[in-house]
Amino acid sequence: MLLARLAVATSWQGKGLGSGLLKEAMFNGCHECRLSIGDFSHSASHPVAPTLELERTKPVATAAAIRVRTKKLLVRRLVPQSAKHLRSAFQIGFLLLNIWIAFDFYRFVRQFEVPGSIYSVSRPPGVEGWLPIAGLMNLKAFLLTGEFPVIHPATMFLLSAFLLMSLLLRKAFCSWLCPIGTLSEWLWKAGRNIFRRNWAIHRWVDIPLRGLKYILLALFAYVVITMPLVAIRAFLDSPYGVIADVKMLNFFRGMGVTAAVIVGVLMIASVFVQNFWCRYLCPYGALMGLASLLSPLRIRREPEVCIDCAKCAKACPSQLPVDRLITIRSIECLGCMECVNVCPAEGALDMKLFKRRRVEPWQMAAGVAAVFCGLVGYAQITDHWESPITNAVYERLIPNAHQLDHPR
Repeated sequence: MLLARLAVATSWQGKGLGSGLLKEAMFNGCHECRLSIGDFSHSASHPVAPTLELERTKPVATAAAIRVRTKKLLVRRLVPQSAKHLRSAFQIGFLLLNIWIAFDFYRFVRQFEVPGSIYSVSRPPGVEGWLPIAGLMNLKAFLLTGEFPVIHPATMFLLSAFLLMSLLLRKAFCSWLCPIGTLSEWLWKAGRNIFRRNWAIHRWVDIPLRGLKYILLALFAYVVITMPLVAIRAFLDSPYGVIADVKMLNFFRGMGVTAAVIVGVLMIASVFVQNFWCRYLCPYGALMGLASLLSPLRIRREPEVCIDCAKCAKACPSQLPVDRLITIRSIECLGCMECVNVCPAEGALDMKLFKRRRVEPWQMAAGVAAVFCGLVGYAQITDHWESPITNAVYERLIPNAHQLDHPR
């Protein structure tokens, strides 16, 4: 239609009429132009030129309509982000530390289980990091009394370090240190390499499933909050509480079929769905997420320099729509900086302190190390890191650990 009218307009250029019409038609693009030719008067004295009527109508919404999208100029980052390599180094280092602690603790327990052994291996206090409930109990007792715990004090300092880390640096514990989070991440990355993709659970199922970890956290928190201080101390001082770490070890050493199947299902699910355990079931991660809501750090996108490539959203392990938000306030943000790592545009996406100051990956890594080493170092210097339990107590309790039931 438009081409036909332009042809008519061109044919009248010789009479000085089509030029203006042609320009007007080209200027309006997809607008419809109508040309009306008036009657000619054959009077020699008063020749009448053709009359032109140019009528502008609304754009026609057809499938052939051309949509023009402005392409933004890409200004590449001068210094590539190094968060990926720094975070991997922290993950591997902390995982190896936990493997060493587990091996050392196993040797410690075995020397009391084998008659005639020489007690040459001391108990590694770091194993108490795997006793989060005891950590919550000790933290509550400390807040109420101001007294440092005697039994399992390391678990309170480790829990406090991870909470402080979340308050300052988002869920940095989950994405930079947690060994379970590291293994979960390796599993879904292996699944992506094998199947060329990961699967996302439908939104209407995903949202209720994400609520499960908060329900589990609420149950544990309810038990600890409603537990009197006298009951907390009685539990921790009981034979069961003293060797709670040994009971945990025995659970994994003597894992039944049901527990093994559950662990296997969780591992298989983590291959197909990113961070399945962390996203849906981990109450520890839920606690870190709640603390991270108060963090001054946020991932922030600048729309003026963003080129809308959506690489950030594809890289986000929490499946957040980073490319459509200005500031990431979600409780699910891990602070892993994977989105920042893949962003090609300078200044388009960064971790920001109070929405202004850019936080570099090395600063994030330094913050994680400072908080962890600071609180652990303080506990060791002030002699509040190790439980003062003698080998004689362990010699009496560990061989009979399977007979000790949870206090009522």
